[in-house]
Amino acid sequence: MRRRTFIRSSLAAVCSAAAVAPADAAEREAGTVLELRSWSLKAAKMPLLEEYLGKALLPALRRQGVGPVGVFTEKSDQDMKRVYVLSVLPSADRLAALPGLLAADEAYLKAGADYLNAPANDPVYSRIEASLLAPIAGMPKLDRPDTSKARLFNLRIYESHNERAARKKIEMFNKSELAIFRRVGLKPVFFGATLVGPAMPNLTYMLVFDDEAARAAAWKRFVDDPEWLKLKAIPEYADKEIVSKITNKILVPTAFSEI
Repeated sequence: MRRRTFIRSSLAAVCSAAAVAPADAAEREAGTVLELRSWSLKAAKMPLLEEYLGKALLPALRRQGVGPVGVFTEKSDQDMKRVYVLSVLPSADRLAALPGLLAADEAYLKAGADYLNAPANDPVYSRIEASLLAPIAGMPKLDRPDTSKARLFNLRIYESHNERAARKKIEMFNKSELAIFRRVGLKPVFFGATLVGPAMPNLTYMLVFDDEAARAAAWKRFVDDPEWLKLKAIPEYADKEIVSKITNKILVPTAFSEI
């Protein structure tokens, strides 16, 4: 019991501090955090994972007040696949409590039995990675796209060489870059400073488009935009000073994704 209380308290303290995102604690939507989780697995196991996510995990998360929950697959021809799940949670306390709540949920255990009872010699996936994210001040809550329409997602991760540089990149988005994004058609779904997770410090965000043509056109407008060219020319905002690595993923939603 003491361990569970410690974990909840630690997560809550981390989220309230939001050390990598200045001014976010006051301006962010109170109590909201994001979790981005990814499964790495072989293509042959994709049907089993998708059945688990769609019929067991998402319904269980809804019962616990978590959502919306987006489920996305990475566009790739390789045998090793990656599936991403983005969850909007009311608090870090809820995230800390979820493992115990799921373990006591009989409907979840029954619906997810094939996934949960996979034998050691035939696992469903190789590993799971997860990040806990705090929305930045310029985008305090997730903007949910119309799920009745076709959509394509762009997941991007900006790593920085230290915490100061990471704060500067977030400042750049809060002050000017997000407004440019919206004006040229780079439609944000979320922007989150990573509080716990791999490759820290980093800023993780997601954009949504109608299709690949719309994505390419919006990025072309952005790189040619006069305001963007002026902004990136400011020495303190130069990529070489504040961004050490960019990860770029193209994702498609599953049929049951809520985002």
